[in-house]
Amino acid sequence: MSTAPSTGSEQAAPAEPAAPVRRRRTTARDLAQIAVFAALIAALGVPGAIPLGPEGVPITLQTLGVMLAGAILGARKGSLAVLLFIALVAAGLPLLSGGRGGLGVFVGPSVGYLLGWLLGAAVIGWATARLLPRYRLVPALLWTALGGIVAVYAVGIPVFALVTATPIGLAAAGAAVFLIGDAIKVGATVLVAKGVHRAWPGLIEPKPWPWRRSAGASVDERA
Repeated sequence: MSTAPSTGSEQAAPAEPAAPVRRRRTTARDLAQIAVFAALIAALGVPGAIPLGPEGVPITLQTLGVMLAGAILGARKGSLAVLLFIALVAAGLPLLSGGRGGLGVFVGPSVGYLLGWLLGAAVIGWATARLLPRYRLVPALLWTALGGIVAVYAVGIPVFALVTATPIGLAAAGAAVFLIGDAIKVGATVLVAKGVHRAWPGLIEPKPWPWRRSAGASVDERA
């Protein structure tokens, strides 16, 4: 029995089409959640500045709302909630602590912190998706501090220094007095988020860390 030589006219089986990329759609439920957290950020500004410690350093609670938006809604919806709040402030609504609002806010010394809220919510939401479903306290505290404090200050301090013509070292020293209050808000955010995700799983879709995804791809290539 002989095997007929290949004529070269045989065609390889067509490759399977790539799976279509699923785009995340914003549902009515998403819009409601975004609106609720934008309202929460606004409501937390009603008490105004709260003196903290023996020196009476004033802090506001609105950063707590920003942290909660990222930790409960995730990066996309949390950032959109903050963006909606900022848009309402720009439209003239007096939603910032102390009853401030309008376009004048965006040329003031605190505009950097306001814009830093967007980055903070995105960082916290991105990390929370990768901490779920377990959401361990220590990593959650570290990542929430990274987003709610480090990321916000990284935008707020340089902009404050630029607008006020203050040396950046002095601007950073002035911001340091708010660290205790912000640390308290980080702890409160993590405790609330842990309870919410335990009671209502699925608010944020769990995702793998990038390095774990890359490691899995390397194993598949070697197989």
